[in-house]
Amino acid sequence: MFSKQEAQQIRKEFWIAFGKSFPRKWILYNTKIKDFSFKFNADPKKAEVSLDIEMTDELYRNAYFDKIWSLESILEEEIGAVQKDEFYTLDNGKVISRFWVTKENVSVYNKSTWSDIFAFFIEKMEGFERVFYEYEDFIKDV
Repeated sequence: MFSKQEAQQIRKEFWIAFGKSFPRKWILYNTKIKDFSFKFNADPKKAEVSLDIEMTDELYRNAYFDKIWSLESILEEEIGAVQKDEFYTLDNGKVISRFWVTKENVSVYNKSTWSDIFAFFIEKMEGFERVFYEYEDFIKDV
């Protein structure tokens, strides 16, 4: 097991290695939709790529969730099986809507799995971005 400081350093090295290995500008928060963003996550057991809809106004959040859900078959063509939760609760208790894909049995703390995580991140985020750019006008029309 790692100390808190060692774990923090490994996570920092992971994200630096990812950025250096794949130096491209991802859409992430630059969707031009407030509280609508794409995210990478890696933890001790898995890696995830997600679309988080974090609007506090539940009507808007649900409207955007429904728009993305209507594109589910297209998303699945691009990135495979997608998990979804209209009322996903974050660790801090905040309720958001989320679409995500997961790669199990990899760890941010195991450098031998980093290349698998990086390949997963690239493939899945590129799929999310393709769908977003193709249907951007439809998605934004809420």
